Amino acid sequence: MKLMSSVNFPLHLQDKIFEIRYDSDNSILKITSYFPFSESEKQEIHSILDDPVFDGFHSIFSDFVDEDEWNRTKDQIKKRFRDELVDIDKI
Repeated sequence: MKLMSSVNFPLHLQDKIFEIRYDSDNSILKITSYFPFSESEKQEIHSILDDPVFDGFHSIFSDFVDEDEWNRTKDQIKKRFRDELVDIDKI
């Protein structure tokens, strides 16, 4: 697996990633997306990471959304999620 410093995810994948967690050797341990990645997106990430067995995919929401729905609602979803996290921090 490539180290994160050498990984460049395309914008269409970066846009869907909420958080990336690293192992002690700076390799990617976990990728959390807003919604589950499609199989083709997972294959693309496997290829980018040069790791065909990477299984650290997690998502905040369990619903699957298609590209049109994601593109139509992503700004609203991201804003709402960030706002809710900020409200949690204030408590």
